[in-house]
Amino acid sequence: MTKHYDGYFIDLDGTIYAGKRRIPAAKRFIERLQNTNTNFMFVTNNTTKLPADVVRNLGDNHDIHVTEDNVYTAGLASADYVAQIAQSGQDSVYIVGEIGLIQAFLDRGFHLTEHDPDFVVVGLDSDVTYHKLSLAILAIRAGATFIGTNPDSNIPNELGMLPGAGSLVEMVAYATQQRPVYIGKPRSIIMANALQRSGLRKDQVVMVGDNYRTDITAGLDFGIDTLLVYTGLSTRAQVAREDRQPTVECDSLDDWELV
Repeated sequence: MTKHYDGYFIDLDGTIYAGKRRIPAAKRFIERLQNTNTNFMFVTNNTTKLPADVVRNLGDNHDIHVTEDNVYTAGLASADYVAQIAQSGQDSVYIVGEIGLIQAFLDRGFHLTEHDPDFVVVGLDSDVTYHKLSLAILAIRAGATFIGTNPDSNIPNELGMLPGAGSLVEMVAYATQQRPVYIGKPRSIIMANALQRSGLRKDQVVMVGDNYRTDITAGLDFGIDTLLVYTGLSTRAQVAREDRQPTVECDSLDDWELV
């Protein structure tokens, strides 16, 4: 099956690269999109990196050359969402997270505070401490709106599957007895914001990824077509057991023809 799409939302790890390993077909796929002036955006749950860092990693380590406009992180999506729901005068936030998340909120005009914030945003933080989590929990229990950047339970690392942002968010949820608003894949907020940024309609875009649970489920729940490539996490045997199937499956992005 081949279909024309005006825009592509694309996962990174497992789809465009596999950790530090290059996926040559992915480089060729991105270059085909560029050569045909096709709109594409990397939609990633990563909140620790700035878009400039993502661009640098793609260029330096994978010979894929894009701009910051091609990158939409869960950190940016979190800042966009909070800006959308903030009432007049609500401009303070307490963040458990790293520079990519912090900078996204600063760029949106929010100021950071540990005292009586309007919003608490919890994301991946490799330097998280009991004190940081305690401040988040106390602020949420005092009435701050609770935002989780993404529900990823784990992140792959050369050491194995390390705790992801969702593990920290759920700890805070357990201690506050409050559920967060989750932003990243497979939730639809990041997809809706990416679509708004693209200026396209749902029927014009496709979500490309290697992970059925995050990338493909995000597309299915949001109501857009999906392209699952078997270069990363999910396997054909696993996906075959799912009630909802991707629009398209392929072993390599070389197999996908742009029309």
